Amino acid sequence: MKKLIAAYLCLLSPAFAAGGPCEDVTWLDQSFTICEVQANADLRLFHSDADGEVMGHFSTINNNLPDGQALGFAMNAGMYHDDYSPVGLYIEGGAEKSALASGGGFGNFGLTPNGVFCIGDTLNVIETNAFRESKPSCEYATQSGPMLVIDGALHPRLLPDGRSKHIRNGVGTSADGQRAVFAISNERVNFHDFATLFRDYLNLPNALYFDGKVSRLYNGTTGRSDFGFSVGAIVGTVVTP
Repeated sequence: MKKLIAAYLCLLSPAFAAGGPCEDVTWLDQSFTICEVQANADLRLFHSDADGEVMGHFSTINNNLPDGQALGFAMNAGMYHDDYSPVGLYIEGGAEKSALASGGGFGNFGLTPNGVFCIGDTLNVIETNAFRESKPSCEYATQSGPMLVIDGALHPRLLPDGRSKHIRNGVGTSADGQRAVFAISNERVNFHDFATLFRDYLNLPNALYFDGKVSRLYNGTTGRSDFGFSVGAIVGTVVTP
């Protein structure tokens, strides 16, 4: 009950008035929801609870947060194995839980180049090889793939007439690292159209694909909480109403 009260208070908080961090937009006659987060926000990655049990759902994270705190916005944040362990690098609270993967492999993660979303003093999407060379400090990080936008250019293997269409989600970051924009499609879209949302609509130089088919969004302002099977890593803001 106390978590429900916290979530309800979050809806009333002035910080989340007028739609909060998320809004619906139309791009290429397709519907998306985008959520903008500033670098000074309390943005975290979540995977397992104190007992090592995978949380996997927005409601479980809310129930595990301390009294008076709740998720503001959240979405699934990267691919995972059958046991829900991360595919590639995963850092939580400054501790590396899973090592950086060199690339290749299976599925969309193997559609190299892939990349890392790094949460530190700034917010950055960094291509995997560049991440390995620069070794940035990340309080939280999740590796996924493919990269959607790399230094202003679309991933070369994303085709305008691509026939694979799914509900998709991902994140892009500004050049100065001061904001990240998370996006989820509200209808089935191909990779190319999703990538151009970040490059051409949001004007973000780097963007990373999180997943498709299982893509879900939580918005504490509107009460949206997409439900489905358990997922691996989840990214979200923590708010104190």
